[in-house]
Amino acid sequence: VGSDDIIKAIQGGVIDFERAIATPEMMSQVGKIGKILGPKGLMPNPKLGTVTKDVAKAVKSAKAGSVQFRVDKHGYLHAGIGKVSFSDEHILENIKAFMLSLVDVKPDGLKGKYLQAVTISSTMGPGLRVDVPSVDPISPRFMLDKSALKVNK
Repeated sequence: VGSDDIIKAIQGGVIDFERAIATPEMMSQVGKIGKILGPKGLMPNPKLGTVTKDVAKAVKSAKAGSVQFRVDKHGYLHAGIGKVSFSDEHILENIKAFMLSLVDVKPDGLKGKYLQAVTISSTMGPGLRVDVPSVDPISPRFMLDKSALKVNK
């Protein structure tokens, strides 16, 4: 609905959204703004569920707070797990849910250590190393010691 107007607005520099969702039929038009959306991580992608025939379901999932994640060219995974307004408990629950989903998508044939290191940071802040077993779902220490996830303020 109004796709031409939306594409023109994006070409004009108006990007006031956090996720772009498109139908497969719209991707030829969305491709015109790929150079704008791609670097911002907003380009719809079937693997992420943002290119779909069921737009209502994708919007509902996005509003429910589903997190998209992918590995960069160096093998690092970046994902948002909270906002500064979230309580510590809410962020811990998000970390737990994220780590469980990360293990769920682990390729079956992958051998060796899956999680090499874990670092947490604010968007532009310094990274703080996290004790891997405390956030690794296959570890018996998974989410047991909440103090391992807290930083002295």
